[in-house]
Amino acid sequence: MQRLLRPLGLWLSLSLCAVSTVPSIVHAHAGDATGFASVTLSGTSVRYTFTPTATSSADPAALPALLRRHLQVSADGKPCVPDQKNELVVVFQCESVNQQISVADHLDQTLGATHHVIALFTWQGGSQSHSFSSKTPEAVVQLSATSSHAPSSAASFFPLGVEHIATGYDHLLFLLALILCGGHLKSLIKIITAFTLAHSLTLGAAALGLVSLPSALVEAVIALSIAYVAFENLFPRFAISRRWTISFLFGLVHGFGFSSVLQEIGLPKDSLVWALLNFNLGVEAGQLVAVLIALPALLWLNKQTYAQRVIQALSAIVMLVGLGWFVERLMIV
Repeated sequence: MQRLLRPLGLWLSLSLCAVSTVPSIVHAHAGDATGFASVTLSGTSVRYTFTPTATSSADPAALPALLRRHLQVSADGKPCVPDQKNELVVVFQCESVNQQISVADHLDQTLGATHHVIALFTWQGGSQSHSFSSKTPEAVVQLSATSSHAPSSAASFFPLGVEHIATGYDHLLFLLALILCGGHLKSLIKIITAFTLAHSLTLGAAALGLVSLPSALVEAVIALSIAYVAFENLFPRFAISRRWTISFLFGLVHGFGFSSVLQEIGLPKDSLVWALLNFNLGVEAGQLVAVLIALPALLWLNKQTYAQRVIQALSAIVMLVGLGWFVERLMIV
């Protein structure tokens, strides 16, 4: 027990030292979405509901006007007119909504090039996801029931899951910290399996509304998990044998983070279970790709004489980044 407490005590000491230096150079959630959008079609109306993320830098008071200024919606080739209310729900009135709608998001002109919104379009007969950014500012949705481009409601959640893990830099950094000092292949499999099982449990529970935690608190604990696992890598003899248990425990917390997009956008009632399954499969696919990309480099590194020095240097950097995110996010809890 004393051997386990010694590195924990050192980790806490380093945390206190990093608190005063890291937040100024590290920005939390640099790759995360600015917000989530639910776009619902009903009759000749297009209802755009925007929810900013907890770490969004956008001014909440200015957002209603920005949405009406930088969002353009057209239906069947004709422009739709937005309401002039001061809220984050914009209702566009169109002449007709029969064949297709087009939504253009140019908020990056005001919020910067890193702005992007994860959106879900829903209409009678289907749904479609899209990630708005400076590179993909426009979404075109085909509404015709006979269109080959109209995906099923549940299937559209798979790319949402991939998008969420691909832009979730904190989740990817946690995975890197986990496998940096994961040991042999059997240990790595146990670590990834434990993480997958854990976050799948809480992802499902949170998305279905069975369990709820404050998003700001979840984001802060996710950042702390990154710093802690990276710190453990500095003392591998204490970490490897029980790494899968740490992976499982922190995986439960990361599941709440994965569920954020589903909580904001909502699950379709007609295919709730399949939509949740597709989203989780999307998360797993993105996670698997990330691990497969990193694994060959790590296996090669472990064969080098300087491997331990490189792993410790990388772990120290990851730990400082995690601490910076933790302090920054703790300020908004």
